[in-house]
Amino acid sequence: MTRTARSLVVLVLAVVTLAACGLVSSSGTFREASLPDGDTPLDGARITVTSKNFTESVLLGKIAATYLAAAGADIDDMTNAPGSASSRQAMLNGEADLAWEYTGTAWVTYLGRTDVIADPQQLWQQVYDVELAENDLVWLPPADFNNTYAFAASTPTAERLGVRTMSDITRLPVADRTFCINDEFFSRPDGFLPMLETYDMPYNTPNGVPTGNVTQMDSGVVYTSTANSSPCNFGMVYTTDGRIKNLNLAVLEDDRNFFLPYSGTVVVRKDTLDAHPEIAPLMETVSERLDDSVMQDLNGLVDIDGEDPSDVAYDWLVREGLVT
Repeated sequence: MTRTARSLVVLVLAVVTLAACGLVSSSGTFREASLPDGDTPLDGARITVTSKNFTESVLLGKIAATYLAAAGADIDDMTNAPGSASSRQAMLNGEADLAWEYTGTAWVTYLGRTDVIADPQQLWQQVYDVELAENDLVWLPPADFNNTYAFAASTPTAERLGVRTMSDITRLPVADRTFCINDEFFSRPDGFLPMLETYDMPYNTPNGVPTGNVTQMDSGVVYTSTANSSPCNFGMVYTTDGRIKNLNLAVLEDDRNFFLPYSGTVVVRKDTLDAHPEIAPLMETVSERLDDSVMQDLNGLVDIDGEDPSDVAYDWLVREGLVT
């Protein structure tokens, strides 16, 4: 039986056995590949890769599944789990071995911390220490991309208003301080209202940001509204979203370091990594090739061009010379 056939059989069985905990496989599976030198350092390893069910997470899961399979592992592809809780619980329960995660998500959502650590490396180290001690999860060195919150403007609007940083907004007339955000960001304890306080533009004040200057809408509509500069000059974005490039948006620098870093990081169960230490250098080879610009391009291929995440993952690994 070929590896692809074995993977499909395992996928069906895994869906049945994991349905009770809400873990669901993605449509299709990863693309079959080999390492360029034909080496198989993970021969005999059985690794379950999971992910959340949004584009970037599925893409990263497919990259991991494809690359580790190329290195000889038998992969159970359990990417596209519904919501953060399913993939997280699978890692904690030992039902999954590896996933991409974000340091900010771990710090706030999983570990319940409220203090903001602006330095990405320091935050990663804090998450690494707690997760290893409390949950037997190893956070490998992070990639150089940060899928955090930010504000952007259309490039013509940014040039017309002369804004490059968030602090630059404070020097604009109040009438120009218009924002598009989604409902969730408005109500987050680390979201819109404390951000305005940090930047000395308190909400619902005449000299800050009046309520009429803020429009709440669906996240997808925020991007197009920002690109059109109507009804807002500034819109909330995620920094690795493919629509930033596609719509020619200018992301403003968070010069007061309000937003928590959300560095993308491979997380592996300690017992899995102990049994197969080759996982670490393999995944670090992938991580060192990823940054904000690369992730925007890859996400755009799925969200804008409609390509399948498995194909995008495979094609990128081939372009990078990591698989054949």
